[in-house]
Amino acid sequence: MLILVRSIAFNVLFYLNTLILLILALPTFFLPYRAIIWVAKTWGRINLLLLRVVAGVHVEVRGIEKIPKGPLLVAAKHQSAWETFALVPLFENPVFIVKQQLIWIPIFGWLMKKGRMVPIDRSAGSQALSLMTERARIELADNRQLIIFPEGTRRPAGAEPRYKFGVAHLYAAEGVPCLPVALNSGLFWPRRSIMRYPGTVVVEILDPIAPGLEKDVFFARLQNEIETATARLIAEAKIAPRT
Repeated sequence: MLILVRSIAFNVLFYLNTLILLILALPTFFLPYRAIIWVAKTWGRINLLLLRVVAGVHVEVRGIEKIPKGPLLVAAKHQSAWETFALVPLFENPVFIVKQQLIWIPIFGWLMKKGRMVPIDRSAGSQALSLMTERARIELADNRQLIIFPEGTRRPAGAEPRYKFGVAHLYAAEGVPCLPVALNSGLFWPRRSIMRYPGTVVVEILDPIAPGLEKDVFFARLQNEIETATARLIAEAKIAPRT
């Protein structure tokens, strides 16, 4: 019962924090895009503080020293909404690949566009991949860290992985290192649930994969490294996956 009460309290504060920062972010429409990135990092840090204080969910980041400087493709495991804000403060100038529909959301989507997020229209097939690649190249040329969830959508902790080959296409096309990221957030913030379970979310930053590998080789290596580390993090937590 206490966990439910704390979860509801956190969720109320989470959305209140989001609303307040959306309002405070409005002036960034008239500022360089880095201003909205600063707001996004602040939003992430406040959410993490609320999560720790209200819901008892802590964070441990391993391997942060492995993050290279400059342009980077970040391929992260995606188990919940947690990583959409919690990964942002880890990088100097992050940019996400996002669904096109998110850009259409009033204010929130407009601010994402201002932050130069890279949209992808999944209904456009191969053309979508081409457009995404070109936009990604522009952002990487500005020394940004491009965060992508290779599975495309949230997958419950412990679920069978479903990686999409688009990440290999980006890796081959952009010629920058790829940083694999494993995590176990789904144990504490299950997808499609209001529950926030106390404990420690562990994020493990793995060794960067240098550019130049064949697509198939890279794809197999990326999936193996992320899934092996993620399975280990779930096992370490000694908590049964929650859905």
